[in-house]
Amino acid sequence: MSRLQDKVAVITGGSSGIGLAAARRFAAEGAHVFITGRRAAELDRAVTAIGPRATAIQADASKLDDIERLYRRVADAHGRIDVLFANAGVVERQGIDTVSPEHFDRIFGINVRGLVFTVQKALPLISAGGSIILNASVAGVKAVPEHGVYNATKAAVRSFARTWAAELSGRGIRVNALSPGATDTPIMDGLATTAEEVSAMKTAFTQVIPLGRLGRPEELADAALFLASAESSYVTGIDLQVDGGFAQI
Repeated sequence: MSRLQDKVAVITGGSSGIGLAAARRFAAEGAHVFITGRRAAELDRAVTAIGPRATAIQADASKLDDIERLYRRVADAHGRIDVLFANAGVVERQGIDTVSPEHFDRIFGINVRGLVFTVQKALPLISAGGSIILNASVAGVKAVPEHGVYNATKAAVRSFARTWAAELSGRGIRVNALSPGATDTPIMDGLATTAEEVSAMKTAFTQVIPLGRLGRPEELADAALFLASAESSYVTGIDLQVDGGFAQI
């Protein structure tokens, strides 16, 4: 039997990159997947890629009204959530000399505030046996220059995974963090302004990653599937770092 047969999964930020790869993998394993994103056209393409087990809901993870509307849709359709992958996030390159209040509020608003309420508002629908996965990053434990605010948000995500794993253990709900290293996604392409800068950045990463390459979204999806499924039934509170050894060696 498929590992997520008849499960209900919610993946925020599921229209591209790691979120989309996870949605495709979860659906292939038998889950019905609700994905969110801010852009309707991307969501439409994602649903086509995922197939008939996908439902797309246009929503901004930083807006509480959107989060509540998402869960009303899930409740009306299925009445429960078995897997929540709080994946939506944003990264912007700013050194300490150029950090603005707007930059700070935007990054923390999505990566921290949005994540907190994405989880909180889902809890009434998650029962014993449920799995919550938080998309963190090895940037939460590594000093990535010119990404100080982003790094701090991901350290916060790791902290939430520990705390919520303890708080929710009595309800039979597992909470784990999934920390990608440098992964070849559209987010990475958006960190530079020219194709040459993107290529140079990717080359620089491959030179410091022990496996000598960037990660693929599908590899992160495999790790997310492990945390979502009964294969990780005795795993909670961990930070599963999928990074080619970057933060390990």
